[in-house]
Amino acid sequence: MDSYFAKISSLPGGKEYSFLKNILKKYNLNTVCENAKCPNLGECFNKKSLTFMILGNVCTRKCLFCGVKQGIPNKVLEDEPEKIALAVKELSLSYCVITSVTRDDLIDYGAGIFAQTIEKIKEILPNILIEVLIPDFMGDLRALKEVVLKRPNVLAHNIETTKRLTKIIRDKKADYYRSLWILKKTKEIDKEIITKSGIMVGLGEEEEEIYETLLDLKGAGVDIVTIGQYLMPSRGSYPVKKYYKEEDFKRFAEFGKKIGIRKVISGIKVRSSYLAEVYFH
Repeated sequence: MDSYFAKISSLPGGKEYSFLKNILKKYNLNTVCENAKCPNLGECFNKKSLTFMILGNVCTRKCLFCGVKQGIPNKVLEDEPEKIALAVKELSLSYCVITSVTRDDLIDYGAGIFAQTIEKIKEILPNILIEVLIPDFMGDLRALKEVVLKRPNVLAHNIETTKRLTKIIRDKKADYYRSLWILKKTKEIDKEIITKSGIMVGLGEEEEEIYETLLDLKGAGVDIVTIGQYLMPSRGSYPVKKYYKEEDFKRFAEFGKKIGIRKVISGIKVRSSYLAEVYFH
């Protein structure tokens, strides 16, 4: 695993990397890139590409594949939306990606802070493109509407894995069909919004299960799907069951396109928000 990780990862460093890190420190902001131990961090930060992580850096769920801290969540910071907006402006971003830890402890599951963050960014940069990668809000329609009605350009929610493996590697509160519902319902609320989802492979799924998941995502009206190789973020994480080759990822992408998914980004290094701006266009 270690040699495979080293093969695809890129070391942090460089002028843009330092500039970005200083901005994050200035506003005391989190990124999923750092907290989830993404192997693409060096490459992305050097391109001023990042995913802000709001609502703290401690998740209320315990998914076996995830590198983010799990346990008692942080206090919600009311000024976080404004700080994100100011950081986005200083970084001169034209495309902003925002995600969060899952906050099952909050009445609105964190939807309000998502909505405020979108609103604050648009106030400062009205022409910016915004992608939000949301949790499932426990299927709360009101929470989902609160975010969708702020009209981000892209709403992403990751199904993460196949139906069979959902109950094995995702937290017990997660539900495969609820994830599909979130994506389908988003399109019903706003037909113009672009929906996106991501799958990790290498967790023990059969190839046919990957195709079944793609068919389910197509049925939910998803526009963009990312497929990437799962890597253990720590030694205590769920083990990698298989390392796929680039030709495998090419085959997955071809299937997705064949069944009518608008865009399939599939490759070893791909993560749900990997070079999101590039793949949006």
